[in-house]
Amino acid sequence: MSTPVDDPAPLDDPLSRERTHLAESRAALRAMRKDVESLDISDVTANWVNAAVLARQIDERIKALADLSDTPLFFGRLDYLHSPGADQAEGADGERFYIGRRHVHDHDGDPMVIDWRAPVSQPFYRASKKDPLDIALRRRFGYTRGDITAYEDEHLSDPAEAARTSKLLQQEIERPRVGPMRDIVATIQPEQDEIVRSGLGGTVCVQGGPGTGKTAVGLHRVAYLLYAHRERLARTGTLVIGPNRSFLHYIEQVLPALGELTVQQATVDDLVAGGIEVRGTDDAPAAIIKGDARMAEVLRRAVHSHVTMPTEPVVVVRGSRRWRVPAYELEDIVRELLDRGIRYGAAREALPQRIAHAVLVQMERSGEAPDDRVQDAVARNAAVKAAVKAIWPPVDPAKLVLRLLTDADFLAVHADGVLDGDEQKTILWAKPARSVKAAKWSAADAVLIDETTDLVQRTHSLGHVVLDEAQDLSPMQYRAVGRRCTTGSATVLGDLAQGTTPWATRSWDEALAHLGKSDGVIEELTAGFRVPTDVITYASRLLPHIAPGLTPVASVRENPGFFALRPVSGTAEVVAACEELLRNEGSTGLIAADVRVPALAEALTAAGITCLAPGEETTAETRLTLVPASLAKGLEYDYVVLDEPQAVVDGEPDERTGLRRLYVALTRAVSGLIVTHAAPLPPQLAG
Repeated sequence: MSTPVDDPAPLDDPLSRERTHLAESRAALRAMRKDVESLDISDVTANWVNAAVLARQIDERIKALADLSDTPLFFGRLDYLHSPGADQAEGADGERFYIGRRHVHDHDGDPMVIDWRAPVSQPFYRASKKDPLDIALRRRFGYTRGDITAYEDEHLSDPAEAARTSKLLQQEIERPRVGPMRDIVATIQPEQDEIVRSGLGGTVCVQGGPGTGKTAVGLHRVAYLLYAHRERLARTGTLVIGPNRSFLHYIEQVLPALGELTVQQATVDDLVAGGIEVRGTDDAPAAIIKGDARMAEVLRRAVHSHVTMPTEPVVVVRGSRRWRVPAYELEDIVRELLDRGIRYGAAREALPQRIAHAVLVQMERSGEAPDDRVQDAVARNAAVKAAVKAIWPPVDPAKLVLRLLTDADFLAVHADGVLDGDEQKTILWAKPARSVKAAKWSAADAVLIDETTDLVQRTHSLGHVVLDEAQDLSPMQYRAVGRRCTTGSATVLGDLAQGTTPWATRSWDEALAHLGKSDGVIEELTAGFRVPTDVITYASRLLPHIAPGLTPVASVRENPGFFALRPVSGTAEVVAACEELLRNEGSTGLIAADVRVPALAEALTAAGITCLAPGEETTAETRLTLVPASLAKGLEYDYVVLDEPQAVVDGEPDERTGLRRLYVALTRAVSGLIVTHAAPLPPQLAG
């Protein structure tokens, strides 16, 4: 059943009781926050370091307990047929549980709201008439500005009640989009929940078309893993990687809304910066080769080429004795270190200790009894240091990559049999740089330096990494991300049809192999919750040309949305289309080929319309965002005007990439789309 918004409710009415529980839960949350704020840490910290750590933890806890007035504290209720075990219900007794974004308990410690990630909450997302999971009743709540205004019941164990679509669930899915991305905790679907709750130990790759919720699923999986494995991930860390800053700004409020404040966000470029400044760009052929996984072998050869087999013995003088390690024994030590495959820097650090150990063996044979202090002293001996410097000199990653890109002979030696002559010429710089600082490094060069750095010294690994819009990464970029989770797991999110780089991913199996997670599980989401039926059907005309193996997204929205193709004669009519859509509630995006953005910005200004840049938050006064097509990926707007589809296609280096860019642009609207065009539409969109 559903209770309408405006009906007066007597005190014994279910809606009144639910409102009372909401008020009491909010009061309990305020009390929890007040208890944390009143903590006195002066008597429990041994030193200022401990005090600073504890103070930071308390501050984070206070922020996590914030009561967001416009955000429902709970969104559902479960009435079990039988009382579940205490391990499922966070210590709660009974058979009724309110499901919300965070755990809330009263002054006695009894839960008033159960965290959506707790085992007892799982049937809220997965229970059905066919499999009720011991649920007698599932209740969903409708909210207006944070207040309960309606509820809807499903009696899952009642055979007389027919299965039906939840109206409140549908309304929440189709609610207008204003501001940054919000969580989907109240609307997670069974197939999404299965991915969200998958274990920490496994890597999951989610292929999902536009509007299938793959980004939200990835973020909610992080929140779930932090709940289920908090201590472990607190030690090892978590990271969300997005394609650009605009995208990260768009999603940055999702995890804090779920009470998770410790997850870091970055782009791949941020990860591989490594102290160099990216000031240059590569043309597509050079970028493709630099991003090819074969470059890893070229770099490995170049790094280890610095190792020189010894030809002279090492003579260590201690007091009146001279200890001689012959060249053949030194060579055995060096070859053994090379064969172990350990990193260049680690092997270099081990070499003096191995030489010192050889000296200690001779000392013991002569009747002496040296200890570890003697071995350390021998390892620091000037003769040993000189030998290590000659045999295994230090390597500066940036200098090595600079030499590869500017010294044709050096590159030829180490790329022999890996890159052909034309490929070598393609990545060589026309003008050699004087130094690392003077070099105009490209983004692809930074990835090469990062790979080289890892060959020298192991990259720190995190507990879990989420990689979004992964289809646009090169094999070498996948390797860079994989280094950040060698001892952890990953959630890989993307859509092969939206790959818009020349090196875009061809298959997820290949991507997972480059990531170092070949055993990852590939899941596909095909139910569309955001993009209107007419819009996704029209955009899917491009799939046979850009990703013929993919299943088209099937929209499950009840609201068909708004879609129109509109011939225009100039920018004034494009502006008029924007004004038309701005009369609706929610956000509006004007998406255009990058080269057309300046002219459209000028036309909007002339019409007195203020617009935002991608990633900037909409306000009541400014709800229009002007979006270059190159930055549209991952963003959503209630209404979209797409300007000149053919210009979007023509803005890319080849037609297939251009059509993929157009597919992205066509699928950014969640309520309505107007396509304006003066030029003919691309023939691939013909009915």
